[in-house]
Amino acid sequence: MSTSETYQERYTRAKARVEQIRSFYNHLFVYIIVNTGIASLNYYQNEWEIVWFLFPLGGWGIGLIGHAIGTFSSNPFTGKDWEKRKIQELLEKEN
Repeated sequence: MSTSETYQERYTRAKARVEQIRSFYNHLFVYIIVNTGIASLNYYQNEWEIVWFLFPLGGWGIGLIGHAIGTFSSNPFTGKDWEKRKIQELLEKEN
């Protein structure tokens, strides 16, 4: 954080981060509710003869994992630490 950064800039950045996290939790909640309903429908429809609910569960789960990685910056290749290392590397090359 630089000394010239204003409170408004920090507030705007923090608010955007909170909205991003809330979006992920909403996505997770909908995923759980909808897939519980789909699994119930699968069970009551054919009593597990064909377990088709695993296909939307897995596909949507991959999207949810991607959303989590983007939200919580768990990606080791392009996360905050990577940015700091890359900036430092570029600054050292200039000198």
